[in-house]
Amino acid sequence: MDEALSWAEDAGRRGDVPVGAVLLGPDGSVLGAGANERELTGDPTAHAEVLAIRRAAARLAAAGGSSGWRLEDCTLVVTLEPCTMCAGAIVAARVGRLVFGAFDPKAGAVSSLWDVVRDPRLNHRVHVVPGVRADACAELLRRFFDARR
Repeated sequence: MDEALSWAEDAGRRGDVPVGAVLLGPDGSVLGAGANERELTGDPTAHAEVLAIRRAAARLAAAGGSSGWRLEDCTLVVTLEPCTMCAGAIVAARVGRLVFGAFDPKAGAVSSLWDVVRDPRLNHRVHVVPGVRADACAELLRRFFDARR
């Protein structure tokens, strides 16, 4: 989570909502990472989770993996509970485990409003570990938004 928080802090310094994500391989190595880049790139889909997944899949494909997009043995660590778009991307990428920090009562799609990643109607379910370093993750967001009010 420390590395995800570092990515989140970088996003906040750039003016993006401070959310960071790190995708770990089965051996714990970093396969992909990212922070929100919506303001930086003008891309509404440039959420930290999506960027980390894209980068990990590209790295695995470049290494010769024919199924680089299947991340079943991987863990995604993110500072904020994923939204519906990111939860859908996590399911589509077959991420095996999701670890997140702060809950998102306004848009959270893993526990707060919905539970997309564990919905039995979908073709894949994700093991979820919520609330890891939740206070630190929430404080980063609180400081960011307080500075803008």
